[in-house]
Amino acid sequence: MKALQKIIDIFSYKQKVFLIVCAGIVVGLGALFLYLLRAHSYIADDPSACVNCHIMTPYYASWSHSSHGRDATCNDCHVPHQNLAMKYGFKAMDGMKHVAYFVTNSERQSIMAEDMSASVIMDNCIRCHTQLNQEFVKTGRLGFMKAKRGEGKACWDCHRNVPHGGMNSLSSTPNAEGVTPLPSSPVPEWLQKLMKE
Repeated sequence: MKALQKIIDIFSYKQKVFLIVCAGIVVGLGALFLYLLRAHSYIADDPSACVNCHIMTPYYASWSHSSHGRDATCNDCHVPHQNLAMKYGFKAMDGMKHVAYFVTNSERQSIMAEDMSASVIMDNCIRCHTQLNQEFVKTGRLGFMKAKRGEGKACWDCHRNVPHGGMNSLSSTPNAEGVTPLPSSPVPEWLQKLMKE
C-alpha cells in the first residue's frame, strides 16, 4: 500500500488530472467501440447475434431453413461445451479472429471452418448424436484430427448439406437479407440525421 502511495505522490496535481482524463477517454472510447460492435449480444446464445456481421447472413438463412434450425443454435454446434470458461474463451478468441479478418478485408468469399473450429464442430456432432454414432452407425467417437489423417471421415463428408445447405459461395443464398433479422444501427437517430445534413 505504501509503494502505491509513493507512486501516486510522484505526480503533481495537474499530472494526476491529465492521467485521469486520458484514462477516462480510453475507457469511454473502448466502451463505445464495444457498444458499436454489439459485444453484449454475443454473451447469449441468440443466433441473430451472428448476423451482426453481414457476411454471416447467408449462413444464418441456410441454418434457419435446415433441420438444425428447429433444435440447435449456432453455439450448440460452433463452441465447446465442456465448461463455461472454454465456451466463452473460444467465443472470444474466434470472435476476435473474425473481427481481424473483417478489418483487414481478408475474409473468404465462402467461409470454411479452420481446424480448431472443425474439431469443435465435429465434437458437437458426436455429442448431440451419440446414440446414432455409437449404436446404429457404430463409428464410435472419431475425432476430427483422425478424420483429417484419413483414419475415418468427418461428419460433413457424408452430411454435406447439414445444416448450411452446401454453401459454396455468398451467392448461394441471394435473398438471405429477406429472411435474416439484420440488426438495426447502434447510432442514435439524432446523430444519423446530423450525419445526413
